[in-house]
Order: sequence, then structure tokens, then C-alpha cells
Amino acid sequence: MNVNPSEQTERALGKLNRTLTTAAFLAVVTSATAQEVELRLADEFADLAPAIQSASLTLSLGQEEGTLPQDYIAAARADYRRILTALYASGHYGATVSIRIDGVEAAGMSPLTRVSSVNRVDITVTPGPSFRFGTASVQPMAEGTDLPSGFATGEIAESGLIRDAAKAAVEGWRDDGYAKADISAQSIRANHSTETLDAALTVGTGPRLTFGTVAVEGNNGIRADRIRDIAGIPEGETFSPKALSDAASRLRRSGAFSSVAITEDEAIGPNDTLATLIQVDEATPRRFGVGAELSSSDGLVLNGYWLHRNFLGGAESFRIEGEISGISTKGTSTLDYRLSYDFLRPQTGPFRTDFYSNGAIEVLNDPGYFLKQVRAEAGFTRLFDTLTLSGGVGFSSAEVRDDLGTRRYSVVNAPFSLEWDRRDTPLDASSGYYLKSTAMPFFGIGAVDSGLRAEVDARAYRSFGESDRLTLAARGQLGAIAGPTAERTPADYLFYSGGSDTVRGQSYQSLGTTLNNGVKIGGLSLAAASLEARYDVTEKIGAVGFFDIGYVGADAVPLRNGNWHAGTGLGLRYDTGIGPIRLDLATPANGGRFAKALSVYVGIGQSF
Repeated sequence: MNVNPSEQTERALGKLNRTLTTAAFLAVVTSATAQEVELRLADEFADLAPAIQSASLTLSLGQEEGTLPQDYIAAARADYRRILTALYASGHYGATVSIRIDGVEAAGMSPLTRVSSVNRVDITVTPGPSFRFGTASVQPMAEGTDLPSGFATGEIAESGLIRDAAKAAVEGWRDDGYAKADISAQSIRANHSTETLDAALTVGTGPRLTFGTVAVEGNNGIRADRIRDIAGIPEGETFSPKALSDAASRLRRSGAFSSVAITEDEAIGPNDTLATLIQVDEATPRRFGVGAELSSSDGLVLNGYWLHRNFLGGAESFRIEGEISGISTKGTSTLDYRLSYDFLRPQTGPFRTDFYSNGAIEVLNDPGYFLKQVRAEAGFTRLFDTLTLSGGVGFSSAEVRDDLGTRRYSVVNAPFSLEWDRRDTPLDASSGYYLKSTAMPFFGIGAVDSGLRAEVDARAYRSFGESDRLTLAARGQLGAIAGPTAERTPADYLFYSGGSDTVRGQSYQSLGTTLNNGVKIGGLSLAAASLEARYDVTEKIGAVGFFDIGYVGADAVPLRNGNWHAGTGLGLRYDTGIGPIRLDLATPANGGRFAKALSVYVGIGQSF
């Protein structure tokens, strides 16, 4: 038989969140699959075919081997409602659907019918006219609420627009503090003579609520009061869905939890308050790891770390890391060593900032200098969505040996940074941008003077082509030191170029400046740029072409009184799921050395 939904349209749309169910049945295993499953649809409605195919269980069964005959009966009986729902979503409310199994209408077949075989299934759909909205209203609406643009008189009456309008209206009231706002009444009527759909929704707002008590469940080693502090749900303030979303983000960002869920109490509490429940599952508190990175010019870097995610019982993170670098690097007589620590206490103080402290004991045998140093720093970090602000105070004491001789000095500094990260995936970005700027005034004691060191790192990404398989990535770096001369600047503050972080194909820190007396040293300014074209050859393998250029100047003004060099090359990427493994082959692109020297770089994650 044919099923005509015209007289049932209002009932079908009456509850927007109604769950569609499929028939349950008892089947005896018999035999084989359908020989043919066909969708019959007039050419004028060809644009509806993808939606119908996506909704139909029967059409999907026709692509599978070994399907039982009873499976076709159950799928076909469920498809009437599924196909009609898909047509409603496209604005067609006068459709007829016929599904015949070997000539018999499936709607008249019992799900318990035993059939030995199914040879043919014909699905015939007549969508009927496209309906438009006559009335499209939601009342009342909170100030500033934007309804979907298509939910308006004269527009195609897609059923999804009604759901979207209801959702927008409810969310508008919830954003204004009315946590229990919901659709309290609705009138949805299809007029088949005028081919219009009238939709009128009424919102019940309930009272405006404030945040009440906050309970915690699931914690074991982390104190409940610290979980509440990190979440920062503002008890006594007006309810806000964003406040709950931000609270969950802060808990997840701490790294101490493997899962976080925040739920609202179903009942309104005394004095129009709303209690909330934070449910957490703590992550394994201790972990360790090792890593390696290799380049023919920079050498082999080996590192390992130990991490505790709940060091003091309040979700504090404490990490100890050791690193050895410069292994088997030409021109380096000794290795570089570093032993460092990082401590982070989330949500410390009244301004919802994270307290951090870090420090290191290190020996650096770079091409331009040999440095032994002890350093420590402490400060606060504040995250605003994708914007991170940080500031602190640091101290270092060092002994340096370079072409100027041996010097000893101490430095007190105050680093401040602004980081704006809008990349889709930090380790393998294909769209978005990233900007980080730092400013660090420093006070020198001993063989160095005081001054200001500033640096900017900007990156942008854009994808093109089929499935965005081609990504263009660009990076620019600027740095400057104002105040002291290069001779009176801390050695590790000076700028160099060359290596995997600036110009691939050029030896690590091979470009600096030369003083009037012929002494080679780092510069007071840096300008560098990189351009990459990344192409996904397969889902796992990618190819990269790149060009890097760097300029180091003897003055604090970038691109003045200095020298430049460049590098170019090709690379391969293998996607591991958490980040690509990187292999780059690079050669100098200036000074007549093209293809005469080759550098190899291996690491995890894109180069920038």
C-alpha cells in the first residue's frame, strides 16, 4: 500500500525531539541477499536523492553481502518514517512513499513473516510540492537572540529550521540566566491547499537563577576544594552556560583529569538558585617519556622526563626533564646538557591565573659561545579563550667563554608574553594563525649591561583544493635587543640564524655578526621567514617543499647592518594520529653552495 502522510503532518512534527524507533523482530536464519534494491525518484527531485539514500536502511542493506531476508522487512518498515523525516527536513510535507519487497508493500508485512529469499526491493518516492513558511514565530525572545535566517515567512519550510529556531530561543534565555527555559507550547500545521507550514513556538522562561552549591564526585587523590577552585563556578552570580563551559575547559586544561562532566540540578533550589555537580575521572598521576630529534647539522638530541600531575594534592603539575644535545655534531667539541624543572599550580589567587615556576642547570656548547648557567623563573599565566597572557620574574647566573674571552655575570629579568593561538591543530595546522610576542626587560650585574629584549613569532595557514589537500604555511620572526652593545649583552640573549628553527640547510647558529675587531658574535636583531607548501599524497603520507631565509644584524633595528642566508629543500611527513613524523632534506640557497651541502632533519610535528 501507499503511505500518504498529509493528514499526519502535524502529529509527525508535534514533538521535535521524538526518537525514531525501528521494529524488533525474531528471525530464523534462512538464506541470501537481495538481487536488486532500487530507488525510484522523478528527475525533477534528483537533488533529494542523497538525503533519501542517507536516510534509508534498505538501500544500505543492498550494498552488503549475507543480509537475511528478514533484515529487509525490518529495514523497509522503518524506512517509511525515516524517508518522510528526510523529506520534511527539505520542506516536503505531502510526500508518498512506497516500498515493495518482491511486489508486496512492506508496510503490510509482519516483522515475524518468514521469507526464504528476497529478490527485489523497489522504493518509490513522490516528494510532492515544496512547502514554505506561512507563520514562523517564537515568543517570547530574549534581547539579542538571533533566529536562523531561513526561519521566516516565505522561506522553504525545512523542519530542521524549526528545531534550530527553538534551540536558539532557548539558548538566548539561558544565556540571560534563565537556566530552565524550554519550549512550553508549539503549534505546527501544514496547509496542503496553500502549500504552507505555520510554526508558532512558545518559550517558558522560568525564573532567573543564580549559581548555588557546587558538588564534586569521582575525585580520589585531588582535593574537592581545589577542583572547585580550578573550575571557578561563581556561586551567587547569575547563571551562565558559558561559565559552565569555561569551568569544564579549565579542569581539562589542568591535565589532571581524563574526563570532566558538569551537570545542572534538575530542580530549582532555595532563593532561585541552581546547584551543579562536577564529575571527574582523574588521570594517572605519574608518567614518564623519552624523545629524540636528529639533524645532520644540529646533531642528535635525546631527552627524557618524569611528570606528576597531582604533586601536592591540588592538581599541581611537576615535571623534571633532562636533555643531551649536539651528539656527533661537526665543529662541536663537547655536548650540551640541561636538567630542568617545571611547576604549574592551576587557578591560583583571586584572578583565576595559573602560577608557574621553572628553572634549569645547563651547559651549552654552541658554535658562538660556551655557557654554564643556573636560572630560575616564576610568574603567572592567564588564558582568555585563545589568548594567553603571562608575566614573571627570573634570575640567572652564568659563566660564558667566547671570542671576547671569559666573562661572569648575573641577570634579573621580567619576561612578559602575549600568545594568540587560532590554529586548528597545533602540531599539524592546516588553517588559522598563531602569534606570540615577548618583551623582557633585564638588569645586568657584572660583565653585562641592562636592556630590553623583544621578539615576535607569527604564523599563518591556508588550505586549498580537493579535501584541502594542499596547505600553504608561512612564518615570520622578528627580534631586537635595545640598550647594551653586543659585547655587553648576555650571550644566550643574542640572535643567531641557521638550523631547524630558523633556516634549514644552513648550519646551526652559523650566521651572527662580526665586530670591528674581527670577533664573531651573535647579533642584536633577527629577521627570518619560512614558506612551506604541504600536500597530502595519501591519508598518511605528505610531501613538503620549503624555503627559509634569515637575517642577523649588528644593530637593534632589524634588517640593518647585517648579513643574510637562505635554505631550501623537500620533506616527507607521516601522520601518526597525534602528529606527523617529519623528515626534511635541505641545502643552502645562497652563496653559490646550492646542492653542494645537504642537511637532514628528523622530528615529530611540523617544523612550525
